[in-house]
Amino acid sequence: MSAARQPSPTSRPTTAPAAPAEAAKKPRTPRARRTAPPHGVRPAPALGADERSRLLEGRHHDPHAVLGARAHRGGVAFRALRPHAKAVTIVAKGLRAELHDEGDGFFSGLLPLTGVPDYRLLVTYDSDEVEVHDPYRFLPALGELDLHLIGEGRHEELWTALGAEPMEHQGVAGTRFTLWAPNALGVRVTGDFSYWDAVAHPMRSLGATGVWELFLPGVGEGALYKYDVTRPDGSHTLRADPMARRAEVPPANASIVTASHYTWRDTEWMASRGLRPAHQAPLSVYEVHLASWRPGLSYAQLAEQLPAYVKELGFTHVELMPVAEHPFGGSWGYQVTGFYAPTSRMGTPDEFRGLVDALHRAGIGVIVDWVPAHFPRDDWALAEFDGRPLYEHHDPQRAAHPDWGTLEFDYGRKEVRNFLVANAVYWCQEFHVDGLRVDAVASMLYLDYSRGEGEWTPNEHGGRENLDAVALLQEMNATVYRRCPGVMTIAEESTAWEGVTRPTDAGGLGFGLKWNMGWMHDTLRYVAKEPVHRKYHHHDMTFGMVYAYSENYVLPISHDEVVHGKRSLVGKMPGDWWQQRACHRAYLGFMWAHPGKQLLFMGQEFAQGAEWSEAHGPDWWLLDSSYAAAADHRGVRALVGELNRTYTATPALWERDTVPEGFAWVASDAAEDNVIAFLRYAVDGSPLLSVSNFSPVVRHGYRVGVPEEVAEWHEVLNTDAERFGGSGVRHLRPLRPEPVPAQGRAASLRMTLPPLSTVWLRP
Repeated sequence: MSAARQPSPTSRPTTAPAAPAEAAKKPRTPRARRTAPPHGVRPAPALGADERSRLLEGRHHDPHAVLGARAHRGGVAFRALRPHAKAVTIVAKGLRAELHDEGDGFFSGLLPLTGVPDYRLLVTYDSDEVEVHDPYRFLPALGELDLHLIGEGRHEELWTALGAEPMEHQGVAGTRFTLWAPNALGVRVTGDFSYWDAVAHPMRSLGATGVWELFLPGVGEGALYKYDVTRPDGSHTLRADPMARRAEVPPANASIVTASHYTWRDTEWMASRGLRPAHQAPLSVYEVHLASWRPGLSYAQLAEQLPAYVKELGFTHVELMPVAEHPFGGSWGYQVTGFYAPTSRMGTPDEFRGLVDALHRAGIGVIVDWVPAHFPRDDWALAEFDGRPLYEHHDPQRAAHPDWGTLEFDYGRKEVRNFLVANAVYWCQEFHVDGLRVDAVASMLYLDYSRGEGEWTPNEHGGRENLDAVALLQEMNATVYRRCPGVMTIAEESTAWEGVTRPTDAGGLGFGLKWNMGWMHDTLRYVAKEPVHRKYHHHDMTFGMVYAYSENYVLPISHDEVVHGKRSLVGKMPGDWWQQRACHRAYLGFMWAHPGKQLLFMGQEFAQGAEWSEAHGPDWWLLDSSYAAAADHRGVRALVGELNRTYTATPALWERDTVPEGFAWVASDAAEDNVIAFLRYAVDGSPLLSVSNFSPVVRHGYRVGVPEEVAEWHEVLNTDAERFGGSGVRHLRPLRPEPVPAQGRAASLRMTLPPLSTVWLRP
């Protein structure tokens, strides 16, 4: 098995390996190891016992001061650390000199040279011989400006400074490894290029920033690696790279050296996406769990199928549940270990770029779920990374997330804040995503979130607000909006925190949109009631308008509402199968007409009866023509497509979502009838009338008040249409207002309201 394919280790190999994979040339014919001291090579100055043990034990902060070549009285001293090697020879123009074997993998010698030559190491192993550049002859490959910005916690492109970066340094191709581990006594990089023996590659500390660095010549893309970190107590921990941009497919967890070679083809999309603010634009979102949408598909295969499906349904955007690398698939991606790496379950980072690109070229925006609230405790990832709390808060009560058994970030530490802010920018900049939906914001904002008395400490003002988290979210939003024009940020925030979507310079958190969790819970509670009981809960459908303009809202029917015993959307509806589907359709019609943007989770667009499972995804077989009830499900899907197309073509439904001028009640108090009616207005004043009947009876001659100035109204959408699976009660001719007062208006329409339906009319 070649070195490049070796799995990541659980322990160090016990047998001596062959030549490392870093070799830049074809192995040469082995030579017998010398038993006598090399001729003409004097002993180098002795290596002190302390230096020697620090190098071997991974506790040395500056291996470049000991290893490599440097001028010395009498010539140039060379020293190399090559475990398992039988001999090491210095090779340069006109020079070939074998070094003394000092034991424990050390080789050294003093050569009578006037300066350090451009040399290489010829390393002899039991079975072969390789010629490589000496990593310890290179200057640091990380600049002073990068270090300064890291030290200040202000490096907005942190991924270009930390992690594994293939590059050419001092004319030699290789990979620069850099890691932030300020509490470590030492750090060594190991991987398949060293047969997972960390001893040979100790890294140097670059000072007070806590950054460790090593340039490894000959190591390139595809190499597996980890960091061997020496904790303050001298013990060791083998860690994946927090800044890795690619990782092994779980359950394997090594990091992978990678670089992007993708050529984007979405120039037109990127240039136009920011022409209209998100809260004043059509925004209808299809939420997707990529791994289970159609299980087994790669990013490349998804790029062929997902854009066409979403475009056919008319959604403007997709929202992808977390795609950052995570070890446990059952977390749905919400317990992230690789914040900078798209999950390898479905392909490479460039293949994920291809999926985003394909969606853009189909005219579909991409929102990605981002999880800065917490991270799992896996001992190879972020938890106590260098032997002490580093990414998590130093206070155990603050660090432990009470709900999920995970750890919360230390938002007050500048380097951690930089890690997260740069990560948000990274997804927008490197992968062209159009939005970040920030998960579990409420758990970040409150110190007492899910904590009882005595389990939390008030902030400096005696309050329960997590001021560090507030500052982090403000900085993230301000930075993303400044650096990435046209990108939106969306908060999943379930409390009444004031100013979530208020600009940061006005004291808000700075999000563009916020999920309206209250509206979702209220309206779902209403439709779950039997129609005869709905009149007692009518306020659940109207209360949302009391606070509709306090934030810029998204109305979410997300994955959280169709799992863990909550039932699917259609499964929440009472009655027989016809009534369930009818109420499902009526609810969607009401939702699409209501102020706020829309989000619908996959499977709900065709009224899947079962809850979602990440193991097998949506029940696509329900749409198969061989299934007897396929027409029922296809009808609901056809309605969703018609909702989206009519919505996008009707500015009254999206131009003024966030201002009172865009809405007017017609019938908000018709509780006995289970009827809700309202008007929506575009900027130019053009209206749309939405009338919902949540009773399973036809209401003939029902009066609905309308503006007098509109001469006639045309039905543009009816969820009871036969092609959607309804009973076909429709208004086939235009309706003309009559001078009959209704709902406080001088004129009204005489309508026939279909059972369990929503009807839209326009002039």
